[in-house]
Amino acid sequence: MPRATPLYPAAFSLLAVIVASLVALTIGRYPVPLSQLISFFGAWTGLSSLPEDQYTLLHSVVFDSRLPRVVAGALVGAGLSVSGAAYQAVFRNPLVSPGLLGVLSGCAFGAAVGIVADLHGLWIPLLACATGLVAVAVGVTIGNLFGMTSILMLVLGGIVANALFTSLLSITQYVADPQSQLPTIVYWLLGSLSAVDQHALAFTAPVLVLAIGVLCLLGRAIDALSLSDDEALSLGVPVRGIRYGMIVLATLISALTVSLAGMVGWVGLLVPHLARLLVGPGNTRLLPVSAGLGACFLLAADALARSLGAGEVPLGVVTELLGALAFVLVLHRVRRGWL
Repeated sequence: MPRATPLYPAAFSLLAVIVASLVALTIGRYPVPLSQLISFFGAWTGLSSLPEDQYTLLHSVVFDSRLPRVVAGALVGAGLSVSGAAYQAVFRNPLVSPGLLGVLSGCAFGAAVGIVADLHGLWIPLLACATGLVAVAVGVTIGNLFGMTSILMLVLGGIVANALFTSLLSITQYVADPQSQLPTIVYWLLGSLSAVDQHALAFTAPVLVLAIGVLCLLGRAIDALSLSDDEALSLGVPVRGIRYGMIVLATLISALTVSLAGMVGWVGLLVPHLARLLVGPGNTRLLPVSAGLGACFLLAADALARSLGAGEVPLGVVTELLGALAFVLVLHRVRRGWL
């Protein structure tokens, strides 16, 4: 029985994501009551019926407009949160976020290059994902230049890679057309789910679900990294292989989320701390709960971004505002573990 215990937090997290997704489908310029949404799904599955004009309207609102956005929001929130929790465990630092090794600045540079080159369709998210992975590879290579594989050298390599790709992003913004291309780059950097491409989502979603699931299943391996490298090696734990495997997997997840929604900050830093307050530091429970909380948090932030005014507020602005305020509230609970 004790071994099955981690399944309960994961099940509750999945249930919370389903409920949050249903609520998110009801929110928008055209409000859809939950009872009406349930009736629509009943008509869609053939279990009940609706007037044809009402069914057509709800089908357009739910499937064509809101469902891709809700699915993307849940995946982006879950991906950023679980990769943030993994990074914090691997680097043994509670202030680490997915942007540590330069993946966010790398993705931003790739997307900006795609916009300046007038690429369309899947090319921009693919290029963003590829340059994010390249940025992390550059950071890891710099960290290993002197034959040292310590966490400190990896962090320093990530700082250099982040600075390098941030500079490249600035150059790309400088050469972009200020009338058409630059506003698009700036809006993408602010983060948004309003322009989620359904083809990109269909390509990205299976990979994200698989990568998040694999990372959640590797909680015990990540727990082994909480020991010092010498202690873990003495127990037969392949520290270097696990560390780099987790970095690659978490980086892939982060790059895919950024390629879908742009730069969405604070989720990967804040949500793992909230999850630790609920289930403790054990990664077998922490990772799935982080994924569920992250999905719910981003769906709530996106609903708020759509409802604050006549025009939609960029999602990244809302997550930074909510994240900063929430982080202040949890500081007094977690600070003793940092000192």
